[in-house]
Amino acid sequence: MINVKEKLILITGATSGIGRACAEIYAQNGANIIITGRRNDRLEKIQKELEDKYNVKVIPYCFDVRNRKLVAEFGQELKNNNLTPYIFINNAGLAKGISALQDGNIDDWEEMIDTNIKGFLYTARAVLPLMIKKNTGTVINLGSVAGSQVYPGGNVYNATKHAVRALNQAMNMDLLKTNIRISTIEPGAVETEFSLVRFNGDKEKADNVYKGFLPLTASDIADIIYFMTTLPEHVNIQNLLVTPTAQRSATLFNRNL
Repeated sequence: MINVKEKLILITGATSGIGRACAEIYAQNGANIIITGRRNDRLEKIQKELEDKYNVKVIPYCFDVRNRKLVAEFGQELKNNNLTPYIFINNAGLAKGISALQDGNIDDWEEMIDTNIKGFLYTARAVLPLMIKKNTGTVINLGSVAGSQVYPGGNVYNATKHAVRALNQAMNMDLLKTNIRISTIEPGAVETEFSLVRFNGDKEKADNVYKGFLPLTASDIADIIYFMTTLPEHVNIQNLLVTPTAQRSATLFNRNL
């Protein structure tokens, strides 16, 4: 198994959910971390908490992955400061709304496409050349069960996560002649801020998504990502679908709790 102590880990969308849980587990194991997100107050709080708790270096960068110029500047700053991540967790993403296509909110569509596809690509374009130069490391692209199974009301979100699945395959081909591993993890129901964001802060609706069964937690997914990235370097898990035991497809749940 790979020892991540003092290695540099980059996590986008690290201010909550799976990204935040990933920051915790890598810091716990002695890695230094670059965390990015849109909420500077949260970034600063996470930086202080992890540095105080684990005596590691945490470097926060506040920007929106939808902003092409800021992402390019971030990539240049990484290059200028010789901050090449050994592990890059391309995590930033969201869902907004759940309605039939003909009733969809176009602003929600734009936000999902700009974050989940364009932001995903901007950060990959900024970081991959640095990793290729060192010819080592692992990229984890955050997908979803929605990337292989469409469900009612998910239309545009489903499409963005199908894109992540396709881009993960494309990255594996494009980086064939490198030692860099490219992986995607596709979680099912994970209880984070995901549904709260999808329903524009409606807590009752968000809570109902997880009623009647035991969902995954952000830490469950972070633990699996940590496992994937610390396997021997000749092992590449290209795609991994993970659901709660009570979930057997994007729409089939055993709600009996």
